[in-house]
Amino acid sequence: MKKSHLFAIVLIAVAIGIIIATTGDASTYMNFDQAFQMASSGNRNSIHVVGELKKDDQGHIVGLEKSADRLSFSFILIDTNKKEQKVFYNEPMPPDFTRSEKVVVVGNYRGENFVATKILLKCPSKYQEQKLKTT
Repeated sequence: MKKSHLFAIVLIAVAIGIIIATTGDASTYMNFDQAFQMASSGNRNSIHVVGELKKDDQGHIVGLEKSADRLSFSFILIDTNKKEQKVFYNEPMPPDFTRSEKVVVVGNYRGENFVATKILLKCPSKYQEQKLKTT
């Protein structure tokens, strides 16, 4: 067997190994009901939940609670099925969290509580078209 054939086989084996390793870490997008059912069946894989922060009529976030040391906080997230769930995050609040339009939380249920290990934000774009006032 030629060295080039042997090198190609090794390269293909490494590529297959990388693909298999990365698919094991991949998580899926779900709503809170699906995530709770998954956790109830014993599956502890991380999942993504997309939602919006619960806000009042004036646009203030409802249910935002910071810890005394500001090293963790909790908030209410409304998923795509309009289910409200309190989410706990054991890290400081990300910058621009209160300005975000959509929030993606990555984590899983621990008992009745959803605990996020990562938060991804979709903030309003500074490049959005705005109306100019003319005088």
